[in-house]
Amino acid sequence: MSTDSHFDLVVLGGGSGGYATALRAGTLGLSVALIEKDKVGGTCLHRGCIPTKALLHAGEVADAAREAAQFGVRASLDGVDMAGVNKYKDGVVSRLYKGLQSTLKVRGGITTIEGAGRLVGPTTVEVNGQRVTGRNLVLATGSYSKSLPGLDVDGERILTSEHALELDHVPSSVVVLGGGVIGVEFASAWRSFGADVTVVEALPRLVAAEDEEVSKAVERAFRKRGIAFSTGTPFTGVEKTADGVRVTIEGGTTFDAELLLVAVGRGPVTADLGLAEQGVVLERGFVRTDERLRTSVPNVYAVGDIVPGLQLAHRGFQQGIFVAEEIAGLAPTPIDETGIPRVTYCEPEVASVGLTEAAAREKYGSVETLNYNLGGNGKSQILKTQGFVKLVRATDGPVVGIHMVGSRVGELIGEAQLIYNWEAYPSDVAQLVHMHPTQNEALGEAHLALAGKPLHVHS
Repeated sequence: MSTDSHFDLVVLGGGSGGYATALRAGTLGLSVALIEKDKVGGTCLHRGCIPTKALLHAGEVADAAREAAQFGVRASLDGVDMAGVNKYKDGVVSRLYKGLQSTLKVRGGITTIEGAGRLVGPTTVEVNGQRVTGRNLVLATGSYSKSLPGLDVDGERILTSEHALELDHVPSSVVVLGGGVIGVEFASAWRSFGADVTVVEALPRLVAAEDEEVSKAVERAFRKRGIAFSTGTPFTGVEKTADGVRVTIEGGTTFDAELLLVAVGRGPVTADLGLAEQGVVLERGFVRTDERLRTSVPNVYAVGDIVPGLQLAHRGFQQGIFVAEEIAGLAPTPIDETGIPRVTYCEPEVASVGLTEAAAREKYGSVETLNYNLGGNGKSQILKTQGFVKLVRATDGPVVGIHMVGSRVGELIGEAQLIYNWEAYPSDVAQLVHMHPTQNEALGEAHLALAGKPLHVHS
């Protein structure tokens, strides 16, 4: 690379949104500079989605061994070897990382640059003492684990999710501060490994962004699993003790544990990058864009966690594809944020797309809902899982929300997102043939019932 290099587009950040932008732009014949200060793949691959789901699967295996007798299998759980779990987890990440590196290398038109970049012009980034200029710039700098004022994260007793992924032992007890996606996933995994877990959430319910009935189902399941939680109770302080931490919540209640996991959300990585100096408008640190992901500066776009909205890897990935096509002049259709599927991989899993019942009532006034209990689904009985499929429909209109709770329901979200995004009516789905015995049948039978053709609905 020369001292001053020019490209069709420069991408600042090599996470899900950034590398998707680069790969799609490369296939469209554009020249791309992809700048990443750490490893391509970003938080999702190295410190988020992939390693946490590997931990959760290891926990599922532990539960299967512990509960084998209910299936007539004689087995026992001798313990969890965290060195072995971490080896398995890191192996998954390593293979995917090598695959991504190879893909970026063989895809034509992409120059990957390692180093921390900073804007020194509207579409010019300085990295490693060199200036890289694009006709277009895509900001994809991702997010970081937030903390709370006065809360000193030391990486030893007070952890973020990044620290939690590197633990070399199963903690005896943990307080999880935050009952959102990250908090309940770690709570679920640690409980499966045998830890005592307490979740503290300031909002009135766990997974508060989900439909209220989903939250209630998760809370019931957590009680049954022995995961304690306190909702509607803001955190007020933590002190280190001789053998751990003591966490205090509003009202003076305290919890003693070996570790405190801080899972209060993720903030945008936009500070000290020269964005404001170049005219990029920020709101609470997030980059403001229009529906076409254009920022306030011409030819500068933003994708992923720095754009207000759902902080999901697949959202950033799709936004990256959108921006590459926009720059190439293909005029892609703007992304409907409500149509982005969401999965929380705790046990039981939560999967949803579209509007919650409360949001649908606010938007449409009149709605119809239906709950299909997984007790009527053969495969769910085989798996010994409980939960439901909830449909939300604008009265006499299409299905505008699908909400599911139960083991493995994340695998059903593919059809669910098609139902929402294609504005299907219950009768459209009711006529489709769903394989037996699968949990997918539950989606089919729920729509049969909502279409006025109920078979055996358990509400």
